[in-house]
Amino acid sequence: MGDVVSYSREGEIAYITVNNPPVNALSLPVRQGLQQSFQKFAADAEAKAAILICDGRTFIAGADITEFGKPPEDPWLPKVIAEMEACEKITIAAIHGTALGGGLETAMGCHYRCAVPAAKVGLPEVTLGLLPGATGTQRLPRLIGPKAALDAMISGKPLPAGKAHQAGAVDEIVEGDLKAGATAYAKRLLSEGAKPRRISEMDVDKSEIDQHFFAEYRNGMARATRGFFAPEQILKCVEASVTVPYADAVKRENELFMECMMSTHSAAQRHLFFAERACTKVPDVPSNTPMRDIKKVAVLGGGTMGGGIAMNFANAGLQVVLKEINTEALERGLGIIRKNYENTVAKGRMTPEQLDECMALITGAIEYDGISDCDLIVEAVFENMALKKEIFAELDKVAKKGAILASNTSTLDIDEIAAVTSRPQDVIGWHFFAPANVMTLLELVRGKETAKDVIATSMAMAKTIRKTAVLVGVCFGFVGNRMFFPYISEAQQMILEGVPAERIDQVAFDWGMAMGPNGVSDLSGLDVLDKVNSEWKDRPEDPALWIVVRKLVEIGRFGQKTGKGIYNYAGRSPVPDPEVTAIAKAEAERLGVAQLENVSDEEIIERLMFSMINEGALILEEGIASRPSDIDVVFVHGYGMPRYRGGPMHYGDAVGLDKVVAAMEKYRKRYGDTYWKPAPLLAELAKSGKTFDQWAASNG
Repeated sequence: MGDVVSYSREGEIAYITVNNPPVNALSLPVRQGLQQSFQKFAADAEAKAAILICDGRTFIAGADITEFGKPPEDPWLPKVIAEMEACEKITIAAIHGTALGGGLETAMGCHYRCAVPAAKVGLPEVTLGLLPGATGTQRLPRLIGPKAALDAMISGKPLPAGKAHQAGAVDEIVEGDLKAGATAYAKRLLSEGAKPRRISEMDVDKSEIDQHFFAEYRNGMARATRGFFAPEQILKCVEASVTVPYADAVKRENELFMECMMSTHSAAQRHLFFAERACTKVPDVPSNTPMRDIKKVAVLGGGTMGGGIAMNFANAGLQVVLKEINTEALERGLGIIRKNYENTVAKGRMTPEQLDECMALITGAIEYDGISDCDLIVEAVFENMALKKEIFAELDKVAKKGAILASNTSTLDIDEIAAVTSRPQDVIGWHFFAPANVMTLLELVRGKETAKDVIATSMAMAKTIRKTAVLVGVCFGFVGNRMFFPYISEAQQMILEGVPAERIDQVAFDWGMAMGPNGVSDLSGLDVLDKVNSEWKDRPEDPALWIVVRKLVEIGRFGQKTGKGIYNYAGRSPVPDPEVTAIAKAEAERLGVAQLENVSDEEIIERLMFSMINEGALILEEGIASRPSDIDVVFVHGYGMPRYRGGPMHYGDAVGLDKVVAAMEKYRKRYGDTYWKPAPLLAELAKSGKTFDQWAASNG
């Protein structure tokens, strides 16, 4: 049985205890231990009831992630749960921490469930592109009803113990010591003559189900689950729970679980699960690196970006000083922050009291002396090298020793900025994504002299302000924008070639992007893109590069902010404009750009995505990103790429790098080497039949 699951008895109460740190995951030894312990309980004539309880900080928090993607080993979880439920003596799950996924399914294999008030229960398998495959889709509807079960499984969000108790997933809330409370509950059940209560024998409450229920639920979840495979399969399982006998519904669950497991979607979502954990680890910055103490933060620039950045720190309970150039600008910046908070209150995501608490943490300054005692200073002014160097020279004079000096630059050379200070080791890039108080990505840019404790502190602070941080190196555009430029460039080139902007965007949207490249360009601001283009020192010598953007900017079409860009805007709704088509056609004629006919959706996706993948391969060769999976995290968290694609590098692996290179060679014949010459790493991996993932594993 081993030590991970132990069996003991005190009088008539048996205790089956799981001790598999850190989260009591359902590894093979745990499943074997549970099976053997419940068999021992069944054979123990002195034991009248058994309590399943866990040591450590949590109940069973889910599957063992190290087993993901491997063939299942017997006993598999549904078998263990079925044997637990079949027991002729009552069993009680005693829950603390989290009972998630297989953990909750195991708890539902017991006849009764109790939990401490702080516990949470849930079935989050959908976040991995899976469905609860150990009878969870059949048991939860029987406990809390089909509607509540669907809501829980489709969202993947856990239920607090109190709500789970009200719904029926938990039978008893235990105050104080869990073991003592569970024991008292077990003895009470025995005194009341309680019998085994098997969920598999319960009927589903169909009172809320009519002939339109599932169709209406599908329609209701369509927007939130657009493109994802697993949600529909979960819904099919719950449909089965109300239409066919339990055993048949479980068989259906098994079939659909395997379809999910074998899908490209689940492979991508599981890839991201590991990628998001890997990106927190920096190869040459040990986890025990001492960190600098950050209690007070300054943000320079009170515009939309600076205000959003300030909100992140205030939301985390840190003191923030917002610095602007004069009183009028400062008041405007504080007003933007307050308005953002008021919008959050109006949506019910914050109370008026919380608004007041956050605003109380934010003070203002118009002189540099007002930020001299700050531990972290984030510059968030216009993307202009001369301006940023001027500011950092001032910061070097006034910032206290040991303060971290961060620039929210999206493209510019951190080393050049750091060089104007006497402390380049304290300088780092903190590239937030707009809107900064909403977007989850934070690209941390490591300069050649950035100190390791600055990196470690920045990674930790990112977690504090609830950002997903990815450490990258210095180059124009870093990882995100450097790879995004080819994506935008191909969209622009296709417009020149006569492909309607709305067609390109629709194909990208249908592939899974939150917005198409042209809509994103208008949202970002064509003037901003044009300025970035002008700052791009090593831009290809191509007169057609972003020419449509430049021409639109020249006539004042900056995008959504002016109501006209690549599209016209009625509010935020894009409307195709014949004027833009005419401009593109005129420029194509002037530059001798051939017009394309019958462009396939496949070509549009290849040109958008494969151009990014190739740039990603160059980035890996240059060491700008540590891992292919780091690049994937950047694009899923910062650029609206769907989780079910896994990011650009994983997508390349899924398509097959040989197919990526073959397509690139096709476009290379058409357009030449400037944009379509395969990166050496990409060509090498394609030739050897390997993936980026395998390359990363072999490079440690």
